[in-house]
Amino acid sequence: MAAVGEHRAMPAYLDMASSVYTAITGYLRDYEGAATLQDSIKDVFEYGFVTKADLTLLVLFAAAWTVVRYVATNYGFKPWGRWANLPKKEQEKMPESAWKVLFYSLSWIYTSHLLLGKGYTFFQDPASVWTGWHKGMSIPTDIYALYLVQCSFYLHSIYAVLYMDAWRKDSVVMLIHHILTLSLIGFSYIFRYHNIGVLVIWLHDITDIFLECTKVNVYFKNRGGKYHAMNDHLSNFGCGMFGLTWFVFRLYWFPLKVLYSTGHLSRIYVPYLPFYLFFNVLLWILLVMNVYWFSFIMIFLFRVLTGQMSSVDDIREDDIETKPKKTGAKETPLMNGSPKVKNGPNGPLENGNAKQENHAHDESKNNVIKRQRPKATME
Repeated sequence: MAAVGEHRAMPAYLDMASSVYTAITGYLRDYEGAATLQDSIKDVFEYGFVTKADLTLLVLFAAAWTVVRYVATNYGFKPWGRWANLPKKEQEKMPESAWKVLFYSLSWIYTSHLLLGKGYTFFQDPASVWTGWHKGMSIPTDIYALYLVQCSFYLHSIYAVLYMDAWRKDSVVMLIHHILTLSLIGFSYIFRYHNIGVLVIWLHDITDIFLECTKVNVYFKNRGGKYHAMNDHLSNFGCGMFGLTWFVFRLYWFPLKVLYSTGHLSRIYVPYLPFYLFFNVLLWILLVMNVYWFSFIMIFLFRVLTGQMSSVDDIREDDIETKPKKTGAKETPLMNGSPKVKNGPNGPLENGNAKQENHAHDESKNNVIKRQRPKATME
């Protein structure tokens, strides 16, 4: 079993799990019974740093995202869908995905610039996220800008799931995800875990780009009443890249880079890291949710490979939460209050066949009555 003082840039899965387990159990042993509610409150005020200006900017930027999305949707994406002659259903869903493609693409490009072009080595050497850490340390302007954009976007996204996005079967999970993500980003900012936060953001945004790009191409595949092979091929490619990047970035690099750093390496460089256990629990919950969503990806790929699904757009009908629509027609109830169901010998009858059904029912009833009449006997 790996000791707490040993570390590598990226261990194997078993080594990571062993090292993190040893570090966490050691932490619980060292601080057993020492942490109380009063101690936690004291640590919040001692190690937490956030200003009124930070909170004001957060709210203003979240409101700005809502306004920008409204403008982009109504004056950009919706006219684009009408110009392309998308079916009405696709016109309603496409703007949401197009908006997310725009945001996640720009965000991931900027985060890649920070990690790969600004001299930060958080990905190559996860231990470097803890170098020089101290409470209340200043946050570089370029990282502060990323945090402001991301935190305000997820605050906006909570509102968007409830009032702007199409409601789906996993919308509740998505809402929990946004709340958890906002908590993680805000928590890492307040307690100056911003270096590891940059890495978490970079590892997660790329999958959303491929997911939303795939959806957009699915919507454009049958525009104008015609089949467009290019969009079909792009949607298939995007679906494959979505599954691949999800596994590599979220299920491979995330635990081996992030969870290893926060669970094991942080104990080496910052022996008393405030809210060490709480911070790691949130990150492990995020991993569990990543595994949960990846199970849906695997189920989808299995259905495609076994021929149960013919195209990528089949999955969109699985995750849409459909609600019954009122047609204005009233069903005639029976005496017991149950709705009247009209069935023919081969299934439900079409509207307008009520007279035929009643006629057939009456004839059948008469035949039964005739068969039940007693025969005349001679006395």
